[in-house]
Amino acid sequence: MARTGFCDSKPLLDLHKKADERRVPLRARANACAPTDRRQPAETDESRMAPVKMETESRWERRLSAQTNESIILGFHVDSRASSAETVADECVEKPVLLYPHGLQGLHSLDALVPSLLRHEVEMALEKLDLICDRTFAWDLFLDMMRTQTQNSFPNADLPRHFTDSTRAILVDWMVQVHELLHFQEDTLYLAIHLLNHSLRQLKVTTANLQLLGMVCLLIAAKKEESLLPEVSDLCSLMDHAYTKRQLLRMERRLLCALKFDLSHSPPLHFLLLFAAVARCSAMMVWMARYLLELSLQEAQCVVFLPAQLAGAALCLARHVLQESPTPEGEAAWCLTSSIHVGSQTILLRIMQILATAASRVQTHENSATFIKFSSPERMHVSRHPGLRNPAGLLGVCSSQAPLKGTKLHL
Repeated sequence: MARTGFCDSKPLLDLHKKADERRVPLRARANACAPTDRRQPAETDESRMAPVKMETESRWERRLSAQTNESIILGFHVDSRASSAETVADECVEKPVLLYPHGLQGLHSLDALVPSLLRHEVEMALEKLDLICDRTFAWDLFLDMMRTQTQNSFPNADLPRHFTDSTRAILVDWMVQVHELLHFQEDTLYLAIHLLNHSLRQLKVTTANLQLLGMVCLLIAAKKEESLLPEVSDLCSLMDHAYTKRQLLRMERRLLCALKFDLSHSPPLHFLLLFAAVARCSAMMVWMARYLLELSLQEAQCVVFLPAQLAGAALCLARHVLQESPTPEGEAAWCLTSSIHVGSQTILLRIMQILATAASRVQTHENSATFIKFSSPERMHVSRHPGLRNPAGLLGVCSSQAPLKGTKLHL
């Protein structure tokens, strides 16, 4: 049997066994296609770093609309002075801008300059990340991402009685193993976990069929995100034929009917890559944030937070862990990214505490599929970074700034 990087043991996934005994036998399988290139962090274009004089009067006005008690998303509307959408678009075409490379001293009204500058940077980032086909609709796509992320949120993190957070974490860890073994895209994993979160609350599933449900979520996500799919019989072999092909297809039909075929999802990974591109983050910081964000998939309490909040917290924590020397250009870019509102200070610090605890816990056990995945050279060994080894230090960073209730925090 070829080495997969994971522990291949005989017993099936037994949710009642100890952590070191519940590994699922993952049989090596040659995928139908070569491993696809994962989305890489956007490279910094130095030509865009040159200071350009901007108009102080912007035709876009920032509007924050409260959706819930502690969840506020970003909204924009056209100023009354704008005669048409074409007029507004003409102001933002091909102007490489990043303000104030020598710092923000003397700048009294950044908010007046942010909207048009942010629009340009978001459009450039989405285009560089290949998240759009036509830059004309980039800004509309961004606004739609900010709006639709609230549609699939959960009011609480409660699971059905016969499931626990530990049970769910074991299943998610196994799904990460299968996802990595089949060389699926990262979007497939985030969509699969999203489907799992909904199916656990909308379907009556026994513990004996929990592994089957996880595989079905991966299959449905792959049908939406992948170009080539594995055979259903191969998926059954990954479960050591504990379930038949007929059982897998029946569960797929049950899940799709329960979800009413609604597979829409704004993955937090898209927000993370977008924020990192606008903030001019280094490759190391992006990989560290991606690692922390993927750890959040195993934390059941993270399902109540918006994708943009998870992405913003992961990026902030990665910045604290790496402690990279800031540059004037980087500080200006980070300040621009902070104009994207992702919630209150209390929420952001709470997520950072959850991620810091998860990262320190994995460092102790080193048996998580996500830990192994991000310890590879192509991911810059970020999971083994010494800054993640001290749980007290990580939690101290997150709690060093006492949150003020009701105070709104940006990235």
